[in-house]
Amino acid sequence: MQDDTSGDKYGIAAGELRSFIERIERLEEEKKEVAEQQKEVMAEAKGRGYDVKVIRKIIALRKRDKDDIAEEEAVMEMYMAALGMS
Repeated sequence: MQDDTSGDKYGIAAGELRSFIERIERLEEEKKEVAEQQKEVMAEAKGRGYDVKVIRKIIALRKRDKDDIAEEEAVMEMYMAALGMS
């Protein structure tokens, strides 16, 4: 039986590889749990009368730089004016 630290013909340390894969699998599980918690919070907000679509947009905007947002809004206003929408 080959031990975990020795490599096969490709030079792979099975124990180390297994460790990486198991860590990734644990993180994937944690990610699922967090996603479920986020879903529950959104459902709670919706139940209280909040528009979750707007909440998602606000969350996305809060992650962005203020200058990027201002630039995007200026371009959108220009495009809308060109289309007669403002």
